[in-house]
Amino acid sequence: MRRKISEHEELRYLIEVVMDLGRKPLARFPSGDFELSDSPITVQDIEHATSQVGHFAVDNRAGISRTLHRISAIRNRKGTIIGLTCRVGRAISGSADLLRDLVQDGASLLLIGPPGVGKTTIIRDIARMLANDYNKRVMIVDTSNEIGGDGDIPHAGIGNARRMQVPDSDMQHKVLIEAVENHMPQVIVIDEIGTKLEAMAACTIAQRGIQLVATAHGVTIENLIMNPSLEMLIGGIQSVTLGDEEANRRGVQKSVLERKGPSTFSCGVEIVSKNELRVHRFLEATVDAILSGRFPRVEIRKLNSKGLEETSEATGISSDKKDVVVNGDLLETNDEKIGHNQFPLQFPSELSSDMAEDSLEDGGLLRLFVYGIPEASAIEGLKKLKMDATVRLTDNISEADAMLAQLSRLKKNSGIQAAVKSHNIPVYVTKTSSLMQISKAIEALKDDFPDGLKNSGSGDDMNILEKVDALEEARIAIEQVVIPKGEAAELLPRPPHIISLQIELLEKYQLQSEKVGKGSDVWLRILPFQLSANQVKTSSDQNVDGNGDPEDLDTFDVYGANGSPHNVDRLPFLPD
Repeated sequence: MRRKISEHEELRYLIEVVMDLGRKPLARFPSGDFELSDSPITVQDIEHATSQVGHFAVDNRAGISRTLHRISAIRNRKGTIIGLTCRVGRAISGSADLLRDLVQDGASLLLIGPPGVGKTTIIRDIARMLANDYNKRVMIVDTSNEIGGDGDIPHAGIGNARRMQVPDSDMQHKVLIEAVENHMPQVIVIDEIGTKLEAMAACTIAQRGIQLVATAHGVTIENLIMNPSLEMLIGGIQSVTLGDEEANRRGVQKSVLERKGPSTFSCGVEIVSKNELRVHRFLEATVDAILSGRFPRVEIRKLNSKGLEETSEATGISSDKKDVVVNGDLLETNDEKIGHNQFPLQFPSELSSDMAEDSLEDGGLLRLFVYGIPEASAIEGLKKLKMDATVRLTDNISEADAMLAQLSRLKKNSGIQAAVKSHNIPVYVTKTSSLMQISKAIEALKDDFPDGLKNSGSGDDMNILEKVDALEEARIAIEQVVIPKGEAAELLPRPPHIISLQIELLEKYQLQSEKVGKGSDVWLRILPFQLSANQVKTSSDQNVDGNGDPEDLDTFDVYGANGSPHNVDRLPFLPD
């Protein structure tokens, strides 16, 4: 077996060796499995292998002293070992360079990824980086000696970091508290938080002002939200019942999901592959966005073929390529919570101006791609809403302006999901193929494309330009007045559907706002951080509801610059 492995051309990329009783031994490489012998594994082979490694603990894991390799055992009902999985452990210096800025800032990091993607390798390098490069007091709580290696002397890959071994995986939460109380660390590094007790211990440590670096099994942040044992790491989830007025204002049902408290970790990192990370700089904002049915904004960090770092920002479509719908599970299980907003899976404020302009081609017709729904039903729904003259069905997804799909069928087709992602097409979903569901989805489409569903002409161009112009006006007010100067800013009067787009943009900046005016002459006033609505004096004749109380909009946990109650003149229209 050793000879055949050493002769393999992919030796440097060996993942693990599998030895199962009565089967041929296998070496696993990124390219696939490779048989190491024509003879099946015998009891003597298993006994010889186990005699060369360390003691198998309660978690059925052992190691080789002063190395990072991990040997996991499979036992029969009598407790006899009948199989071994020998995982290759490597210390790769520089594997955490993509996260150096976050580590240097003292952020608490939660790394999420499926097994084998390289979570342990990255946190091992983070521990070395913090201890050697930034001279921090780092303590590693090593559950199965995977970070620091087997034996009493830790592997050189962790640098000057110290390591506490865990005698029993059930005791990990107690060892975490012991590390803080006895050894005065500045940083605690934990691998594989998996139980509620460990999550509670991590929350306790975070409250003591200690930087945390930890990993958890999952693919995306949504997996943590849906995991009852680990949801505490992102603040916990609770069901909240809203009042009638608040539910109507938000456009949702009275029972919604919200974050219960502050997140244990300030940043979240989804490990897509060894060369690609998806960074959520503000984990609390990401969780809030997911729970409210919005896409979170993420940073995509990659290492290209030349080893250079590439960073880009994107609206957080799930990194799980099997599910392009970020909130698909929430949509299915909590559809009453979201109301009609379940239908658009990409928000109008995120539709580019190019897409809006494209919708005016072909004489102003909007091109709709239908998937998982009979075309006859889609046409009937369009006729029912008198939109058959302004919407054209297309069989080419690359030229579509929007997609109408059945949710269950869409989630099963990764090819369609990839096409939607690559062409940046907004998706409107239905749960069934009933005419009522299709009509509701098409109504949502009509609300988001009001300018693309009218007769072609200069009027359409003007309306779409007004949508883009309103968003740009709000963005400039935020970035040039509200945030840097800490002053309130009033925008120009807009139609209700345009104001809703501006409100969505404000939510991404975590800013509060209020509607001013009454009747058809209504505009938004953007409030700076830490400036509540009752601090801005508004005359009764300017209130939307006319009762002297300004109408509050979405409230966020605000932080950052101090606000001052100074109004500014309304910004003019932007030039073409």
